[in-house]
Amino acid sequence: MRAIVCREYGPPEVLKVAEVPRPTPGDDEVLLAVRAAGVNPLDSHMSRGRPFIGRLFFGLRRPKDPRCGRDVAGVVEEVGRNVTDLAPGDAVFGACRGAFAELACAQASSLVRKPANVSFAPAGAVAVAGYTALQGLRDRGRLQAGQKVLVHAAAGGVGSFAVQIAKALGAETTGVASAQNLDLVRSLGADDVIDRGREDFTRLDRRWDLILDCWANRPLREVRRALAPGGAYVAVGGPVGSVAAILASALGAAILTRFTGQRFVQFLARANRADLETLRELLESGKLTPFVDRTYRLEETAVAVRHLGEGHARGKVVVTP
Repeated sequence: MRAIVCREYGPPEVLKVAEVPRPTPGDDEVLLAVRAAGVNPLDSHMSRGRPFIGRLFFGLRRPKDPRCGRDVAGVVEEVGRNVTDLAPGDAVFGACRGAFAELACAQASSLVRKPANVSFAPAGAVAVAGYTALQGLRDRGRLQAGQKVLVHAAAGGVGSFAVQIAKALGAETTGVASAQNLDLVRSLGADDVIDRGREDFTRLDRRWDLILDCWANRPLREVRRALAPGGAYVAVGGPVGSVAAILASALGAAILTRFTGQRFVQFLARANRADLETLRELLESGKLTPFVDRTYRLEETAVAVRHLGEGHARGKVVVTP
């Protein structure tokens, strides 16, 4: 079968199509015929080996695991002997290792059934960005109905989910985006929008209870001006840079949280089936609709990763084997 492999660190072109053996599901796994696989910044970070601290997990000199892709949607082909809640023929979505492939194995606990009202391409874009938006707002941001929320980079992958999830949780939502993406952010349900090319949200005479920052490129002392007393600032994914810069950012967040009465949080989302079920319910109810900017063929995966990494994508980018 065909799959994308990464056997060295470098630019997106290191992602190559290769013939690899057909995978065999373990006892707690299922084998999927992949119909769609979402592209995430994580895929670019892993293929580049950046930030360098990530190589402690990915491999110091080259990737320990050449498989690529995490978000997935597909049809179950085989199930392991311990899997009782999924069966061949089930349409599912969730997360796995090696989603950029014709076939992939996934833990059954990392998948849920795809809603009938959602096609494979948008379903395949949900897991990583959906987890991040949901956990950033609900768990790290402690969002309550009626609060004012600002989503920075609201037209991107995580941001486009966050605007919709914040609305579903009862928040009054403001989205920050470039001028050409303001209509998209409004269509996602934002109550208000800010053109980042014309206005700096940290210098407006406005305050928000929660800021979810999907493009954390501002000093925390500036962001603090836009937070209400007792408010929370959540940077999704954390900073990308040198080890020293990452540690300095984390230290600054801890100091401000301790002494200002506001909370400053950097986090990485964690996959779990309960949150995936919550995302499935939002999809089924129509409260969450993934926006897919472009789809690419399997052999175009490197182009897809470059497109996302250069900041050109709106919403999600998807590979469709």
